[in-house]
Amino acid sequence: MNRTTLVNVVALAALAACTAVAQVSINAAGATFPAAIYQQWGEEFRAARINYQAVGSGAGINQLTMGTVDFGASDMPMTDQQMSKLSFKVLHFPTVIGAVVPVYNIPGISTRLRFSPQTLAGIYLGDIIKWNDSRLAADNPGVKLPNADVLTVHRSDGSGTTFVWCDYLGKVSSTWKTKVGGGCATAIRWPASGLAGKGNEGVAGMIQQTPNTIGYVELVYASKQHLPFGEVKNQSGKYLAATLASVTAAAAVPNLPPDFRVSITDAPGPDAYPICSFTYLLIPEKIPDPGKRKAITEFLHWMLTTGQKDAPGLDFAPLPAAVIAKEQKQIAIIH
Repeated sequence: MNRTTLVNVVALAALAACTAVAQVSINAAGATFPAAIYQQWGEEFRAARINYQAVGSGAGINQLTMGTVDFGASDMPMTDQQMSKLSFKVLHFPTVIGAVVPVYNIPGISTRLRFSPQTLAGIYLGDIIKWNDSRLAADNPGVKLPNADVLTVHRSDGSGTTFVWCDYLGKVSSTWKTKVGGGCATAIRWPASGLAGKGNEGVAGMIQQTPNTIGYVELVYASKQHLPFGEVKNQSGKYLAATLASVTAAAAVPNLPPDFRVSITDAPGPDAYPICSFTYLLIPEKIPDPGKRKAITEFLHWMLTTGQKDAPGLDFAPLPAAVIAKEQKQIAIIH
């Protein structure tokens, strides 16, 4: 090795060492709903080390409130009450759009089932207790449903996925709204007794292992576990499966609030899948550490541009261009 080559090697090694030392570590926690894409983004984003723990939206909000993470993540926008407990202002940044789907395990049934809003509400209210109930049969003409008990599965933890599910049921069923409420993520009393699983993974695993069950998970978990998921009847009367096109159609929000806190469940439009949601990063408006502030704002810019390309491959819909433009302006508020 000649002297010039040796100098170049030493210089490159020194540069690599400096880069490694300079890399900022960012800790975040929250929703399991978007965990697959957040973990992929953490591997791809090189300007900082993003350590994301999928612990559920409720836990993510709690950790943000206690100040044990640099930012949180949630499928449910924070309420005014939750935000009042913070010692700092938090900004909501939608990242992708996901769908919550009804998954089931019914031995002998290979046909994709259909569910009307009233049927889904009836199952989780405990009014529909047999798979061959006449209301399920009306949704699925020609399908021989078994005379077996319906066993529901729900989340055991504070969950944004549960928030989306309940928010939808509260819009389509006045009985659900009265008995249970709308967007409920914690301390929910489930009218139908059933099984509980932790995280989307836990619910998906329980469905997979237990015959005659029905539950709700984010689409990517149904795909990963090869679980059948149903079509859901939308406002226009069409039964739709969650696809990139039907999820994107649900995100056409005409009057998006300035703080991005919005529900897109039961969206109007013939092509809109009805159980969809933005999922959010919860970013403090003031980040005192300049290194972390730079890393987080760079990550947000990267997420809204390069990162969006990963969404379709993981069963998420990318953000509409108009939403991205508004979020880019919001990044400038962080100081």
